[in-house]
Amino acid sequence: MESNFVDYVKILCRSGKGGRGSMHLRHVKYNPNGGPDGGDGGKGGSIILRGNHNYWTLLHLRYERHIFAEHGGNGGKDKCHGTDGKDVYIDVPCGTVVYDAETGKYVCDITYDGQEIVLLKGGRGGLGNFQFRSATNQAPRYAQPGEPMQEMTIIMELKLLADVGLVGFPNAGKSTLLSSLSNARPKIANYPFTTMEPSLGIVAYRDQKSFVMADIPGIIEGAAEGRGLGLRFLRHIERNSLLLFMVPGDTDDIKHEYEILLDELRRFNPEMLAKHRVLAITKCDLLDDELIDMLRETLPDDLPCVFISAVAGKGLDELKDVLWRELNADSNKLDSIMQEDTLVHRDKDLARLAEELEELPDDDDLYDDDADADAEDAEDWEDIEDIEDFEYEDDEA
Repeated sequence: MESNFVDYVKILCRSGKGGRGSMHLRHVKYNPNGGPDGGDGGKGGSIILRGNHNYWTLLHLRYERHIFAEHGGNGGKDKCHGTDGKDVYIDVPCGTVVYDAETGKYVCDITYDGQEIVLLKGGRGGLGNFQFRSATNQAPRYAQPGEPMQEMTIIMELKLLADVGLVGFPNAGKSTLLSSLSNARPKIANYPFTTMEPSLGIVAYRDQKSFVMADIPGIIEGAAEGRGLGLRFLRHIERNSLLLFMVPGDTDDIKHEYEILLDELRRFNPEMLAKHRVLAITKCDLLDDELIDMLRETLPDDLPCVFISAVAGKGLDELKDVLWRELNADSNKLDSIMQEDTLVHRDKDLARLAEELEELPDDDDLYDDDADADAEDAEDWEDIEDIEDFEYEDDEA
């Protein structure tokens, strides 16, 4: 069954070109020397990204391979202005990052509901010959062509917005914890990589307070090189305010496994190490009090550690207290992390970008048959160095 969670799409976007101005001379019965009356061309439509909190995935854009804006209409006689092309709005969930698919360069980021960013600006319409009349040139026989369209193949990536992100190896109990603390119902089974897509859950706290927790597929050693599923979904915890590392209590060396997870995050994005971290030792219903006391001496000293059991409900209240305290620390406010001047965006690595694009459908049909014709029209503007070198022949003149 195909998943409804889509967090990666590739789309060819193209704005509209501006309409050409009209070169028309007015001829009426009682005014044979009416002069120029060619109207201006209309503006081409723009491609605009808009944040929409009603969406939580990019599923609605999965099969939108092409998004084209309308071209501007040509100007007419009697100083008629060409129609403006309609702008195209692309609604995306908050947390969507846009990259140039050709170069991997970062383009923009949609972080809040209602935010609008002009991705591709429509071409300006050309001026009609009426605009060029003067005392010394009372019958100009030239007009401007419209500005060309803009075109870009983009990649949209969704990075989930959550307060707490769960980080751990497969079968560490992340999905079980999320189902115990919230109403989320992720798939739970006793085999690796049960979780195939990220899940969000709202965790209730005291006095009707709450915070959002995100679960991603398990990370394995070497995920930064593409092993397992963790590499593809690590970006979803880049926006989390707090990272909750989860290591099973029956692990031979808890501190070593924590350091492996930390190293994978460091190799994926070093900025993630600046986030506050909490370590949860799971499946503690299998441990007695004496063994727990022995394990405490081997745990890292630079972060809070909590022993929990999601199945038995052990230590969950203590865990929520620790998470709430860390979330509300002055140095760890989600609002401050989400400010545009504090977000760090990196361009995509071209080698990694090639691997990501291989997973997408074939791009043979990404360009349509009209592309060549539109490209020729777009070259009109570039070929004209002086506007007086260009003339339109108007049959009505």
